[in-house]
Amino acid sequence: MALRWQDWPPEVLAALRKGVVIPAHPLALDAERKLDVRRQRALARYYLDAGAGGLAVGVHTTQFAIREVGLYRPVLELAMRSVTEWARGRPIMIAGLSGRTTQAVSEAQIARDLGYHAGLLSLAALKGASEDELIAHAQAVAREIPLVGFYLQPAVGGLVLPVSFWRRFAQIENVAAIKIAPFNRYRTLDVVRGVVEAGAAERITLYTGNDDHIVLDLLTPFIARANGRETTVRIKGGLLGHWSVWVKNAVELLDRVHAAVAADSAPADLLALDSQVTDCNAAIFDVANDFHGVIAGCHEILRRQGLLAGIWCLDPQETLGPGQKEEIDRVCAAYPHLNDDAFVRANLERWLS
Repeated sequence: MALRWQDWPPEVLAALRKGVVIPAHPLALDAERKLDVRRQRALARYYLDAGAGGLAVGVHTTQFAIREVGLYRPVLELAMRSVTEWARGRPIMIAGLSGRTTQAVSEAQIARDLGYHAGLLSLAALKGASEDELIAHAQAVAREIPLVGFYLQPAVGGLVLPVSFWRRFAQIENVAAIKIAPFNRYRTLDVVRGVVEAGAAERITLYTGNDDHIVLDLLTPFIARANGRETTVRIKGGLLGHWSVWVKNAVELLDRVHAAVAADSAPADLLALDSQVTDCNAAIFDVANDFHGVIAGCHEILRRQGLLAGIWCLDPQETLGPGQKEEIDRVCAAYPHLNDDAFVRANLERWLS
């Protein structure tokens, strides 16, 4: 049975539209690069207890290579089971969808059957496809499950997608949200324009995936003109690899942003966090080495907190970049107010039980 966003429990739709913290769930591996079920489950428990409003599983931070080693369904299944057993409410569950149309449709069916609410649609496998082909692909997947659009930055495999694509994508009725993650201000505005020009600003909720510009994305009123009138659009929440770490702090930050927006005020100390968070992101995502250690950097933070046993990725070549460890040391020392180490220490044993 096809799933539509109108079929969601009302509290799930309300939470998505209000804006929540959705961590991009990493993959916990042991020293033999096999799935560490205990620590994978502990990560989900950590995110839920930290106040995350949902989880994104099978996405870039989970490693796209899980598909090549037969872990796509097991990892999605484990996350759903962990949430069902641990969560007090109904978190938004989003599954990463990738590959060409046959594969993406199959993944959408797996996610839907496991109880996921939506699919985050990566277009990276369709390099060279025309805009018509990209839209036809999205339409085919949207017939199975509600979509969260995904503007993945080109540095890690994403396509450059113009306003015309986002206008047509936003016209697909079963699109509920878009994760804007091109790490580029001009391309971020392209998504906003496309959604407004499609007349879809009420239906489609925007989430930041711009890990390099989190706070200002959430604080900025985006104004776009279409059909002879101006529309103000807000990015309501975040679905972020950066928010796979220090999650309790991320939840508190989003709460502060929502309060500032409601008060039509942007305090200087809140604005100042933008550069601090971005500096941390540069270290964790290994910007100096063109994002070579982007996933390993997230793992390193979680390893230091005891949530992961190591920073192992499926690809043995995927590890910290030159100088990245020292950069992580620097930002951890410079911004102690941005971590949630004390919260993790107080709960780690319970999450790992």
